[in-house]
Amino acid sequence: MMDQSMFGFRIVDQLQKIDKDIQKSELKYHQKRVLISKEFTFDAAHHLHCYEGKCKNLHGHTYKVILGVSGFTDELGLVIDFADLKKIWKEDIEIFLDHRYLNETLPKMNTTAENMVVWIYEKLQTALTQSYPNTRVEFIRLFETPTSYAEARREWMENE
Repeated sequence: MMDQSMFGFRIVDQLQKIDKDIQKSELKYHQKRVLISKEFTFDAAHHLHCYEGKCKNLHGHTYKVILGVSGFTDELGLVIDFADLKKIWKEDIEIFLDHRYLNETLPKMNTTAENMVVWIYEKLQTALTQSYPNTRVEFIRLFETPTSYAEARREWMENE
């Protein structure tokens, strides 16, 4: 049998048990606001109105969106479960975006990244307010290409 220590790791002998090795009251470590972030991609087609350039024609993108949400941790030490954030994305936002013609499925707007990122911000904030009132959207970053993105931030959305 090989010595585990020579590889810089060890196999755990026994998993920590709740109420024996750690108490439920110890699961929440702090009282600080924390930001969590999750990334998603979607494919969509659109075109821009009143624009002179390639984007006036129907075309598509593989968009990447990064959601930044903050809040105070619950008794388990979570702001919001990543699975719950994914569920909100899938059910409340992505259904309007993925494999869609954005000019039809979004509200009347020019489907620029700048307009879309604000729409995503508003949709996410509405969903969080209903289900997770102690959280808030801090930012949404929407990449139209790997090197080009638009961003909406809470301080801009609330104060301007």
